Amino acid sequence: MQIRPIQQKDNPIIHKIIQSSLESFNLDIPGSAYFDPELAQLSSYYNERVNAQYWIAEQNGEVLGGVGIAPFSEDGMICELQKLYLSESAQGKGISKLLMDQALAFASNHYNACYLETMSKLEVACMLYEKYGFQLLEQPIEGSDHSAMDRWYIKSL
Repeated sequence: MQIRPIQQKDNPIIHKIIQSSLESFNLDIPGSAYFDPELAQLSSYYNERVNAQYWIAEQNGEVLGGVGIAPFSEDGMICELQKLYLSESAQGKGISKLLMDQALAFASNHYNACYLETMSKLEVACMLYEKYGFQLLEQPIEGSDHSAMDRWYIKSL
């Protein structure tokens, strides 16, 4: 298993993984990541930002999923954990933990806190975030783009 920065060649497959995952939970709706304009060009989106990165989990040349970190707050102190998705065949194998470890290690070098948005129906993801010490918030932090989300978490780094 290799965790590496996204490359341009990864864009089509990670785009498909993200949209397929959202479709499987009926989350292919406005206000979710499904319609994010950067979804087709994640490599450019993350590579053009300061203190941002997207990582790909790859095994034997197959892209299995990914996760991103990007600035969230205007003061640059809070980042957002973004687009943690795995292909269906990669789920339940500890790959999310490898991606989380990579993302949070990066985030801790650049930010004071990490924010994320998700849906309560994504129970396995919520359990993972809580295991990593993310605290549930009562409402989103100002500046959120994903109005369909109903769970918001933050973690001090």
